[in-house]
Amino acid sequence: MSVWDHDFRLVFCNEEYIRLHKLPPDLIKPGVALREVFEASVAAGNYPGKTAEEAEAALRSKLVGSSRRRTVTLDIAKADGRTIRVTNSRLPDGAWLTTHEDVSEINHYIRALREREEELLVQNMRFDYAINNMPQGLCMFDGDKRLVVWNRQYSEMYNVPPGQLRRGDSLEKVLRQRVEAGNRPIGGGEAFVKNRLALNDEGTASSFVVEMEDGRVISVLHQPLDDGGWVATHHDITDQRRNEERIRYLARHDALTGLPNRILLHEQMQALEARVERGETMAVMCIDVDHFKTVNDTLGHAIGDAVLKEVAARLVAAKRDDDVVARFGGDEFALLHGPLAKGREAASLAGRIVSALAEPIVVEGNQVLIGASVGIAVAPTDGRSADALLKAADLACYRAKREGRGTYDFFEKSMDIAARERRQLEMWLRVALAKNQLSLEYQPLYDLRTNRISGVEALLRWRRPERGSIPPAEFIQIAEDTGLIVPIGGWVLRQACADASAWPAHVKVAVNLSPVQFKKNHRLAEVVVSALASGGLRAEHLELEITESVLLTQIDGVLRTLHQLRGMGVKICMDDFGTGYSSLSYLRAFPFDKIKIDRSFIQDSSIREDGTAIIEAVVGLGKSMGMSITAEGVETPDQLRLVTEQGCTEAQGYLLGRPLPAAAISSLFAEEQVRIAQEPEAPRVARLVRSA
Repeated sequence: MSVWDHDFRLVFCNEEYIRLHKLPPDLIKPGVALREVFEASVAAGNYPGKTAEEAEAALRSKLVGSSRRRTVTLDIAKADGRTIRVTNSRLPDGAWLTTHEDVSEINHYIRALREREEELLVQNMRFDYAINNMPQGLCMFDGDKRLVVWNRQYSEMYNVPPGQLRRGDSLEKVLRQRVEAGNRPIGGGEAFVKNRLALNDEGTASSFVVEMEDGRVISVLHQPLDDGGWVATHHDITDQRRNEERIRYLARHDALTGLPNRILLHEQMQALEARVERGETMAVMCIDVDHFKTVNDTLGHAIGDAVLKEVAARLVAAKRDDDVVARFGGDEFALLHGPLAKGREAASLAGRIVSALAEPIVVEGNQVLIGASVGIAVAPTDGRSADALLKAADLACYRAKREGRGTYDFFEKSMDIAARERRQLEMWLRVALAKNQLSLEYQPLYDLRTNRISGVEALLRWRRPERGSIPPAEFIQIAEDTGLIVPIGGWVLRQACADASAWPAHVKVAVNLSPVQFKKNHRLAEVVVSALASGGLRAEHLELEITESVLLTQIDGVLRTLHQLRGMGVKICMDDFGTGYSSLSYLRAFPFDKIKIDRSFIQDSSIREDGTAIIEAVVGLGKSMGMSITAEGVETPDQLRLVTEQGCTEAQGYLLGRPLPAAAISSLFAEEQVRIAQEPEAPRVARLVRSA
């Protein structure tokens, strides 16, 4: 402390005053002026940044300006970081009593408290923001089951007005408020309250789902706390539950028709196995929509989808109430039928299905004609498991399609044997392609005008060391069904071009193209170009034979490819002319270089009166369109004489020459040159017959 008179001269001070301000003890004596004290104080490092005059003037102004106040408190910052609090008290005679206190540590604590207070405020704000912006509702209760914390989502989820919930409300009160606000769980509100109170008495972590009468579904996670209270989160999973149900539905149902899919049918058939074990007779049907691909290709997928929906509706209308119809995808359906007194009773439903799908379907003004091929397997006769029955029904359906479509067939054991043989043959064919076990033979075509071989047709041959020769009729269809015809066809083109490059310049080589090659190989023209280049054969020496089935689908793409090939100089021939449905229209669609009269018409010419007329008509048509005509299947001299007289330009058949390997064909060319030199004027038909 220190005492100053009204002229600001020191009257008294204690030693603590001198120590606090680091003043020289010999200077601080009664009667010393305030100015001198300030000079010593500034010299000691007090009042940093100020002179003694400035520091004294500042103090005097505050004291003089406080004439109405008896006490003036000032904080003086020291250079060493301390803060000295000076309290100036005016005495009645105008003198001043001052106390000096080092408040550095107190200020530090005050600042720390204020910072902590600000931190807590920020944390509380963040906590409030967090819980009120979380997607779940939240509530917390203490050990006495009293409400402590809740968020906005909790109030909104249960439609409780903001002011209705209060800190300290009991759990029972909160639960009843929720029920009164319209949140009635299935099973009743009272039972719900009792169950929840009992659950909290257990004091264990739990999760449960509450289904409301209004359709909402709330998931609750209950987590106990160490003090006996708990925190619970409430999540409205109504949309999630609906989505899950939708996903489960879509996983087991066809999206287009709404029918069960393969997964759900298999589940149903698991139950079928149990029914069969109890002695019931059941039938499983595989149903293929006939001609559906043509509908898609000609009318578009939108029309195709509408047709499939109508097919589904007709199948549902035809079945019994307890039967199950499923769609496997594409144009494949299945039906679970029973129980039956006898397996053959399934024929009645199969017949109704065939009849129902044979009726025209009208979509957007288009009359669509389809049909159904149905395969039937009967349990337990044809199998007891779902897989065995579906496999058997599928085999029966395959035979129904092979027998002409628009019919049904029951499974027979021989079908399974045939299917295994077919799979074995497919495996062998893959091996044959990989090991280069395929070969080509060539059947000559004779020009009826020049009496010479004008070309050869390449014919695919397959000989297995263990089995011998396998007829093309057995393996070509398998190659087409499996897509193997694409690599096989590419090999045939390359080999034929390579062989033909060594033959006389006037000889053409004809190669058959499968419809599958056009469908699965969109770069067919490039394959042909590559085969010509690798074999060293000119394009005009290659003929490509197609049947009109190539033009049944994707006709625009097929025509583009054909025009590409013809533009390169390759000749295009229509094979098996007259055996399809639209030969004449296809002749108009593309300018073929040649048409080949199917062998059936040549055979009929000797036993049917109209045979000759048909040949004459085809020849006349071809000539009028600038196309050459080849007669296939010439096997007798009379047939050769007939096709020659009718004006065919070429003939092919066993009478004239059987298929031969490439080496033998080369020898045949040489022999022909000798014969022509020896008999230049022989009648052409006689020469051809004699040559054969």
